[in-house]
Amino acid sequence: MKTLKLILVLFAVMALPLLSISDTPPPPPNGTGGGPGPGGGGTPVGAPIDGGMGILLALGLAYGGKKLYTMRKENSQPETDTNK
Repeated sequence: MKTLKLILVLFAVMALPLLSISDTPPPPPNGTGGGPGPGGGGTPVGAPIDGGMGILLALGLAYGGKKLYTMRKENSQPETDTNK
């Protein structure tokens, strides 16, 4: 069973780069009034990363805060002695 999982993982690792290869985008349709390049036509240049990075940062801070809270809560509880 372990060898089957290992083979599947290795296959996935080797196949994923092949799936990520892409072609060049098609040329813009005639009549857009611009050549290829930023701001030259109606095609978007790229996706903004600000919103995603802000969400990722907020989730990371929340996760770290929760871990810190639970760690402090566990350390502040008095230990009970059951040998009395």
